[in-house]
Amino acid sequence: MYVSVVYLKCMNTIALNTTTLRNNLSTTLDEISGKESVALVTKRGRPITALISIDLLEDLLALTNKKYLSDIKAAREEYEKGNFSTHDQIFGEL
Repeated sequence: MYVSVVYLKCMNTIALNTTTLRNNLSTTLDEISGKESVALVTKRGRPITALISIDLLEDLLALTNKKYLSDIKAAREEYEKGNFSTHDQIFGEL
C-alpha cells in the first residue's frame, strides 16, 4: 500500500502517492492521528505536501511561536473553568 516507510529523528514518516492517498484516505488519517507521524504525499515521485496530526502541528507551532503557546494555555484554562460556548450557541440552527 505505501510507497516507502522511513524513520527520521524518531518520527514515523510515510510516503505515498496521490492515488494511494485518495484510495486510502481514512486509513492514512488513522495512521497519523495522535502520533508523531508524517505522511509525505508524492506526485510523480516528488513530495508535494505533508499531512501531520494536530498534536504535532501544535508542537511545531509552539516551538516557533511563544504567543501561540500562551494562547493555547489560556484557552485550556478557560475551558476548564467552564468559560466556553457550545456549537449551538455560536451557530444556532443552520
